Order: sequence, then C-alpha cells, then structure tokens
Amino acid sequence: MDAVAERATAGERAWASGIGIFAGAMLASLGIFEALQGLSAISKDDLYQTRADYVLGVDLTTWGWIHLLVGSLAVVVGVCILLGQRWAFLAGICVALVAALSSFAFMPYYPFWALAVIAFSILVIWAMTVLMASSPGTRRHRGRH
Repeated sequence: MDAVAERATAGERAWASGIGIFAGAMLASLGIFEALQGLSAISKDDLYQTRADYVLGVDLTTWGWIHLLVGSLAVVVGVCILLGQRWAFLAGICVALVAALSSFAFMPYYPFWALAVIAFSILVIWAMTVLMASSPGTRRHRGRH
C-alpha cells in the first residue's frame, strides 16, 4: 500500500470520500443544467437574445447541441465518479473545463445562466483536484515520517 494511504487518518479518508460524493453530484448536476440549456436552445431559438456582432456567433441550435452533448457527457462522468471509477476524476476536470469554456462563449445569449454554469464548473474542478490530491494513489509529502 502507498505510504500516503497508510498515513491517512480516518478523518482525512472521510473528507476525501465526502469530497468525492460532492464532486460526482456537482458534475452530474452541472450536466443536467447544461443539457437543459441545450434542449432549451434547440427547441426554442427565440428564447435567447441573439447578437449579430458577437465573434463566436454560431446558430443557437448549434449551441444547443453543443450544450446537450457536453451536459450528457457530464452526467455520465458524474455518475461514474459516484460509482468510484478512478478514471472519472480526470475526465470530470476535463468535462467541467469544456462546460465552462462553452458557457463563456455562450455568455452573450444568456449571461446570468452562463455565469452560473461557469461557477458550478469551477466548484467541480476544485472538488476534483482536492479529491485527486487526497486519493490513496497520489504521492505527496506532508512532512511526517
């Protein structure tokens, strides 16, 4: 067993477990929000304000499909995190980063919602990095011998 895992206290393992549950639930929630945003853009283009002068001015239906695909992927990865799949931690960071970037690009259409999704993405990235840093397979030094 890894030396870090051997030195982890029960409290540290409980925190890591709680953060893992939080991260998986947050990513699945982020995915649901992204998918709903995508479905809304696909089904009702007139719901969002359109901007002709926007640099990334893509058709709202295209944005809808992008958000729906990213959201669906986020839900799958979030559920895999809740099931304890180790590969899903890094995948979760990548999906949250893509969700934040796509929401940033979508900001002129619905600024408040885009900022909310970006905030959720940042929380997911934070939770994933803390979880990865505290997982038993990670090597780090604490100054203890």
